[in-house]
Amino acid sequence: MVYDLEPLDDSQIAEAIELFLKEFVRHKSGLFIVAPSGAGKTYFVDRQKDKNWIDGDKLWEKSGAHPKRAWWLESEDVMDEIDRRSDEVTKRAIEKGLWIMGASNNWLRPDAVVVPEWEKHKSFIKKREETNYDGGATSDRLGQVMGHRNWISKWKEKGVPIFDSIEEAADYLAKDINK
Repeated sequence: MVYDLEPLDDSQIAEAIELFLKEFVRHKSGLFIVAPSGAGKTYFVDRQKDKNWIDGDKLWEKSGAHPKRAWWLESEDVMDEIDRRSDEVTKRAIEKGLWIMGASNNWLRPDAVVVPEWEKHKSFIKKREETNYDGGATSDRLGQVMGHRNWISKWKEKGVPIFDSIEEAADYLAKDINK
Protein backbone atom coordinates (compact mmCIF):
# COMPACT_ATOMS: atom_id res chain seq x y z
CA MET A 1 0.00 0.00 0.00
CA VAL A 2 1.40 3.41 -0.99
CA TYR A 3 0.56 6.15 1.50
CA ASP A 4 2.50 9.06 -0.03
CA LEU A 5 3.95 9.85 3.40
CA GLU A 6 7.50 10.79 4.28
CA PRO A 7 9.01 8.34 6.78
CA LEU A 8 8.96 9.55 10.37
CA ASP A 9 12.25 11.24 11.23
CA ASP A 10 13.50 10.68 14.79
CA SER A 11 15.31 14.01 14.87
CA GLN A 12 12.23 15.89 13.62
CA ILE A 13 10.12 14.21 16.33
CA ALA A 14 12.70 15.08 19.02
CA GLU A 15 12.89 18.70 17.82
CA ALA A 16 9.10 19.03 17.83
CA ILE A 17 8.84 17.65 21.36
CA GLU A 18 11.62 19.98 22.57
CA LEU A 19 9.73 22.96 21.10
CA PHE A 20 6.58 22.00 23.01
CA LEU A 21 8.59 21.43 26.20
CA LYS A 22 9.70 25.07 25.99
CA GLU A 23 6.12 26.33 25.72
CA PHE A 24 4.10 23.89 27.83
CA VAL A 25 4.34 22.53 31.38
CA ARG A 26 6.46 19.42 31.74
CA HIS A 27 4.72 17.12 34.21
CA LYS A 28 6.04 14.18 36.23
CA SER A 29 3.77 11.93 34.17
CA GLY A 30 2.51 12.46 30.65
CA LEU A 31 -1.16 12.04 29.74
CA PHE A 32 -3.23 11.46 26.62
CA ILE A 33 -6.91 12.25 26.02
CA VAL A 34 -8.49 11.04 22.80
CA ALA A 35 -11.64 12.73 21.50
CA PRO A 36 -13.27 12.89 18.08
CA SER A 37 -12.97 15.79 15.70
CA GLY A 38 -15.20 18.67 16.75
CA ALA A 39 -15.35 17.74 20.46
CA GLY A 40 -13.72 20.99 21.61
CA LYS A 41 -10.05 20.05 22.00
CA THR A 42 -8.56 23.10 20.27
CA TYR A 43 -11.10 25.40 21.93
CA PHE A 44 -10.06 24.04 25.34
CA VAL A 45 -6.30 24.19 24.67
CA ASP A 46 -6.46 27.75 23.34
CA ARG A 47 -8.35 28.95 26.44
CA GLN A 48 -6.58 27.08 29.25
CA LYS A 49 -5.14 29.31 31.98
CA ASP A 50 -1.92 27.34 32.41
CA LYS A 51 -0.24 25.71 29.42
CA ASN A 52 -0.78 22.11 30.50
CA TRP A 53 -2.51 20.54 27.49
CA ILE A 54 -1.14 20.42 23.95
CA ASP A 55 -3.35 20.21 20.87
CA GLY A 56 -2.20 16.90 19.39
CA ASP A 57 -2.74 18.11 15.82
CA LYS A 58 -0.05 20.76 16.29
CA LEU A 59 2.43 18.26 17.74
CA TRP A 60 1.69 15.68 15.07
CA GLU A 61 2.03 18.19 12.23
CA LYS A 62 5.28 19.63 13.61
CA SER A 63 6.76 16.14 14.08
CA GLY A 64 5.79 14.97 10.58
CA ALA A 65 3.27 12.35 11.75
CA HIS A 66 0.44 14.30 10.08
CA PRO A 67 0.93 15.41 6.48
CA LYS A 68 0.04 18.99 5.55
CA ARG A 69 -3.16 18.08 3.71
CA ALA A 70 -6.75 17.04 4.47
CA TRP A 71 -5.69 13.44 5.14
CA TRP A 72 -8.89 12.73 7.15
CA LEU A 73 -10.73 12.74 3.80
CA GLU A 74 -8.52 9.97 2.40
CA SER A 75 -8.89 6.19 2.55
CA GLU A 76 -9.23 4.31 5.80
CA ASP A 77 -5.80 2.72 5.21
CA VAL A 78 -4.18 6.16 5.00
CA MET A 79 -6.01 7.39 8.10
CA ASP A 80 -4.96 4.26 10.04
CA GLU A 81 -1.32 4.70 9.05
CA ILE A 82 -1.36 8.36 10.11
CA ASP A 83 -2.97 7.40 13.41
CA ARG A 84 -0.23 4.78 13.98
CA ARG A 85 2.42 7.40 13.26
CA SER A 86 0.70 9.83 15.63
CA ASP A 87 0.72 7.22 18.39
CA GLU A 88 4.50 6.85 18.04
CA VAL A 89 4.93 10.61 18.52
CA THR A 90 2.38 10.78 21.35
CA LYS A 91 4.15 7.97 23.21
CA ARG A 92 7.45 9.83 23.04
CA ALA A 93 5.84 13.11 24.15
CA ILE A 94 4.12 11.40 27.09
CA GLU A 95 7.44 9.86 28.13
CA LYS A 96 8.77 13.45 28.37
CA GLY A 97 5.90 14.51 30.66
CA LEU A 98 3.66 16.27 28.15
CA TRP A 99 -0.15 16.21 28.25
CA ILE A 100 -1.67 15.67 24.80
CA MET A 101 -5.27 15.74 23.56
CA GLY A 102 -6.21 14.77 20.05
CA ALA A 103 -8.29 12.63 17.73
CA SER A 104 -5.51 10.51 16.23
CA ASN A 105 -5.24 7.15 17.95
CA ASN A 106 -4.58 3.62 16.81
CA TRP A 107 -2.79 1.41 19.36
CA LEU A 108 -1.68 3.71 22.17
CA ARG A 109 -3.91 3.37 25.23
CA PRO A 110 -5.26 6.81 26.19
CA ASP A 111 -5.75 7.93 29.77
CA ALA A 112 -9.27 9.14 28.99
CA VAL A 113 -11.73 9.26 26.10
CA VAL A 114 -14.21 12.07 25.44
CA VAL A 115 -17.43 11.35 23.56
CA PRO A 116 -19.81 14.32 23.84
CA GLU A 117 -23.57 13.82 23.77
CA TRP A 118 -24.41 13.47 20.05
CA GLU A 119 -26.64 16.54 19.64
CA LYS A 120 -24.09 18.71 21.46
CA HIS A 121 -21.26 17.27 19.37
CA LYS A 122 -23.10 18.05 16.12
CA SER A 123 -23.72 21.61 17.33
CA PHE A 124 -19.98 22.04 18.10
CA ILE A 125 -19.11 20.92 14.56
CA LYS A 126 -21.69 23.24 12.99
CA LYS A 127 -20.56 26.23 15.08
CA ARG A 128 -16.93 25.62 14.13
CA GLU A 129 -17.87 25.49 10.44
CA GLU A 130 -19.72 28.81 10.73
CA THR A 131 -17.18 30.69 12.84
CA ASN A 132 -13.59 29.47 12.91
CA TYR A 133 -13.11 26.37 10.76
CA ASP A 134 -9.56 25.06 11.25
CA GLY A 135 -9.88 21.63 9.67
CA GLY A 136 -11.46 18.38 10.76
CA ALA A 137 -14.98 17.02 10.60
CA THR A 138 -17.79 18.91 8.92
CA SER A 139 -21.56 18.48 9.02
CA ASP A 140 -21.54 16.62 5.70
CA ARG A 141 -19.31 13.90 7.22
CA LEU A 142 -21.24 13.05 10.37
CA GLY A 143 -21.19 9.35 9.47
CA GLN A 144 -17.40 9.41 9.66
CA VAL A 145 -17.60 11.23 13.01
CA MET A 146 -20.01 8.63 14.38
CA GLY A 147 -17.70 5.84 13.21
CA HIS A 148 -14.77 7.44 15.00
CA ARG A 149 -16.82 7.94 18.18
CA ASN A 150 -17.71 4.25 18.15
CA TRP A 151 -14.12 3.23 17.45
CA ILE A 152 -12.56 5.24 20.30
CA SER A 153 -15.33 4.11 22.69
CA LYS A 154 -13.82 0.61 22.49
CA TRP A 155 -11.24 1.79 25.00
CA LYS A 156 -13.92 1.57 27.71
CA GLU A 157 -13.70 -2.24 27.42
CA LYS A 158 -10.02 -1.92 28.39
CA GLY A 159 -10.77 0.17 31.47
CA VAL A 160 -10.26 3.66 30.05
CA PRO A 161 -12.74 6.16 31.52
CA ILE A 162 -15.08 7.93 29.10
CA PHE A 163 -16.30 11.49 29.65
CA ASP A 164 -18.90 13.77 28.06
CA SER A 165 -16.61 16.79 27.82
CA ILE A 166 -12.98 17.78 27.44
CA GLU A 167 -13.22 19.79 30.69
CA GLU A 168 -14.46 16.78 32.67
CA ALA A 169 -11.68 14.53 31.35
CA ALA A 170 -8.94 17.11 31.90
CA ASP A 171 -10.13 17.89 35.44
CA TYR A 172 -10.40 14.21 36.34
CA LEU A 173 -6.92 13.38 35.08
CA ALA A 174 -5.30 16.44 36.67
CA LYS A 175 -6.84 15.58 40.06
CA ASP A 176 -5.98 11.89 39.70
CA ILE A 177 -2.36 12.52 38.77
CA ASN A 178 -1.86 15.08 41.54
CA LYS A 179 -3.07 12.75 44.32
